[in-house]
Amino acid sequence: MTYSEVMLWNELKNGKMLGYDFDRQRPIANYIVDFYCKDLKLALEVDGITHEDEKIIVKDEMRQGELETIGIKFLRFNALLVVNKIESGRFYFYYFRIM
Repeated sequence: MTYSEVMLWNELKNGKMLGYDFDRQRPIANYIVDFYCKDLKLALEVDGITHEDEKIIVKDEMRQGELETIGIKFLRFNALLVVNKIESGRFYFYYFRIM
C-alpha cells in the first residue's frame, strides 16, 4: 500500500467511518479496488501521480465503468489530498452517504 492508502485505511478500519466495514485491496470481478464497503457497494480509490497518464486514465475509466455496471459506486481521491487534507475525504464520504 502507498502512504496515502495507509492514511486513508487508518480512517476506515475498524468501523471508524460511521461504523461501516471496509476491506482493503478487495478483488471484485477481474479487478482489485483499493477499499470496498459491501453494505454501500462503494469502492474508494486513491489516485497518485501515475493516474495522470492518459493510458492509465483510459484504463481506470474502463475498469470503473465495468464495475459500475454491476452496481458498484466509486469515490476517487487524489493521493495528495488524502495526505494533506484527510478531513476533506471525510466530508466527501459523509456527502456520499446522504445522497
